[in-house]
Amino acid sequence: MKQTIKEALAKGADRGIHIADNNFAQLDPLGSAKSLAAAIQQRKHDLVLTGLQSDDHGFGQTGVLLAGVLDVPHATIIMAIEVDGQKMKLKRELEAGWFQHLECPLPAVLTIQSGINKVRYATLKGIMAAKKKRLRRSLASRWAFPRNLRNASRRFMCLPRRKRRNS
Repeated sequence: MKQTIKEALAKGADRGIHIADNNFAQLDPLGSAKSLAAAIQQRKHDLVLTGLQSDDHGFGQTGVLLAGVLDVPHATIIMAIEVDGQKMKLKRELEAGWFQHLECPLPAVLTIQSGINKVRYATLKGIMAAKKKRLRRSLASRWAFPRNLRNASRRFMCLPRRKRRNS
């Protein structure tokens, strides 16, 4: 995790926060969003970028819920971003190869679709600058959010399997 954050710093990110908590992976999307918001609210931010969905459960809700907790605008499934002063022009992927173009003010939270850009390598100058940038390590236990978020609900509703029809 630290290496990924260091790479982002080398490629131009201003700050990086490593959230360290053994129970973080057990949180539901709302618990994750509240935890991330607690860390983000401590610092001034213009734009928060999240992935569209995780590889483990694939809920795809954390970024949207994070925007709600931070009380900032959000947009999902973003394929292109163009910043113009205090607003952004966004290209959003829809179904069947359709795209939507919209504007969104800053600060905001965006969930990013994979393939938004071509992978680029950090420059030597960026790598050297990243070594000087401080990587903050935040422990979730320091934040002021209810303890019950650390033990997120593990109840799921399962629909019964449909019986196959013989044709």
